Amino acid sequence: MEGIQNRKYTVEEFEALPEDERYELINGELYAMAAPEWIHQELVAGLVNEIKNYIRSKKGDCRVLPAPFDVRLFAEEDTIVEPDITVICERDKISKKGCTGAPDWIIEIVSPSNSAHDYIDKLKLYHDAGVREYWIIDPEIGRVTVYNMEQTIAMDNYTLKDTVKAGIYEDLSIDFDEMMKEIEG
Repeated sequence: MEGIQNRKYTVEEFEALPEDERYELINGELYAMAAPEWIHQELVAGLVNEIKNYIRSKKGDCRVLPAPFDVRLFAEEDTIVEPDITVICERDKISKKGCTGAPDWIIEIVSPSNSAHDYIDKLKLYHDAGVREYWIIDPEIGRVTVYNMEQTIAMDNYTLKDTVKAGIYEDLSIDFDEMMKEIEG
C-alpha cells in the first residue's frame, strides 16, 4: 500500500483532515483506508465482545477499543495508526485524542487491498513501538497469524477453525470456529 501523496504530512495536518475520511499517517505519509467488508465488521464486533466480556469477568483494567481510534505509537513522531482492535492496559496512555504509546495487544483484520501493509509495515511499526501481541486475521485465506513480541518475535499460524489463545492473558482463548459459524449463520 502506498501513500496517497508525494509529500510528508504533519500530525497537525493529519488532525485537520475531514472526519468522514479515514486515513493513517505513517512516517509522515497518508494512507487512505477503504470501507471494510461486512465480514471484517462482524469479526471486529465478535472479537471486541469476547475480549471485553473476558476482561469484565476478571474485573480487569484493560480497555478494548475498536476502530476508529487513533494510536500514536511514538509520542514524538509523525505516525498515527488506526488498528481494527486495540487493547490498552495502561489507562494513562488513553486521552481524548486516542492512545499515545504502545498498546498491549493489536488486532488487524486484513482487507484485500492492504495485506502487505498489515503483514509488513505495521508488523515492524508495532514491534518497534513495543506492542506485546499482534494478531492478523485474514478472512480471505482463513488464517490467523499471531505475533508474540514480548521477548523476540514469535509467530504462530492458525485457521479460522482453530481456538487461539491470547498471549497477554493466562486463560483467554478465542474459538474462531464458533465465531465463524455465528457470522456465517
